[in-house]
Amino acid sequence: MPRLFVTGTDTGVGKTRIAAALCMAYAARRMRVAAMKPVASGCTRTPAGLRNEDAEALLGAMTVRAAYADVNPYAFEPAIAPHIAAMEAGCSIDFGLLDGCYERLCRQSDVTIVEGAGGWLAPLDGTRTFADLAVRWRLDVILVVGLRLGCLNHALLTAEAIEGRGLRLVGWVGNSVDPDFERREANTDTLRLRLAANCLGLIPYSPGSSAREVANALLSALPE
Repeated sequence: MPRLFVTGTDTGVGKTRIAAALCMAYAARRMRVAAMKPVASGCTRTPAGLRNEDAEALLGAMTVRAAYADVNPYAFEPAIAPHIAAMEAGCSIDFGLLDGCYERLCRQSDVTIVEGAGGWLAPLDGTRTFADLAVRWRLDVILVVGLRLGCLNHALLTAEAIEGRGLRLVGWVGNSVDPDFERREANTDTLRLRLAANCLGLIPYSPGSSAREVANALLSALPE
């Protein structure tokens, strides 16, 4: 049963778009899908409490019923690095609490998709990062590569770091984030050659496209 961690080469590369699309693609195979955004900053105050747009997108794309607090256990208002937001809120990220939320989601689902924040080594506190969480749960990793200048170095460094933690990079998605990115095809050819994992899809620059449209592009190459 796939247990996947979606990370990116940087912030703003489309992790949520791809994670939600993966939820929909697995759901199209009639699998029960749960998703999680363990720690999120940049949240909005609502009558129900702080809510994060990315977490709500995942909640809307998954097929099992779950409380928002399980999908996004830690929500912080400022749109800043999560560990700084937690520190300013006087909060310590409790991995035991995260374990409980993750396990409840896993018990309900055939597929569980966990989305990080920022990049692979984005800090969670003074010593731990999102990478430590992926290792703790022994998740296979999908890398979202923001296709723009510098993406080759960022992608290769991230892949090396993932493998250095003993986890499997089971696929990568090229997401076009810069409409003026020159030599896009040459760059993606280089990624295909140098990354050992399969390319699950190359998503064109299309800010208005829905997660379901992206899901259709990923359907044929989902990790088992």
